Amino acid sequence: MKSPYEIVKVPLMTEKSNIMNETSSKVSFIVERNATKPEIARAVGEIFNCHVIKVNAINMTGKKKRLGMHQGRRSHWKKAICTLAKGEKIDIVEGM
Repeated sequence: MKSPYEIVKVPLMTEKSNIMNETSSKVSFIVERNATKPEIARAVGEIFNCHVIKVNAINMTGKKKRLGMHQGRRSHWKKAICTLAKGEKIDIVEGM
């Protein structure tokens, strides 16, 4: 069984995720690519001491990039949007 810190890598700090965090109780994370929804919910609950009701997991493909005549691709990653129980909130900026 993996450690919660191996599953949840980094909180996702974008404009859209900040708006979701303020208006509804949803928080976004970059997670390990082969993590399942129950593993993500358990890891977020253990790290931040909260109750996760729902997890939406999205596999994001890496963008194609080129440098001169060489073409490459950024690595693929997985995004998880966790819905917290009513009244609970995670302030990610405060902990940084």
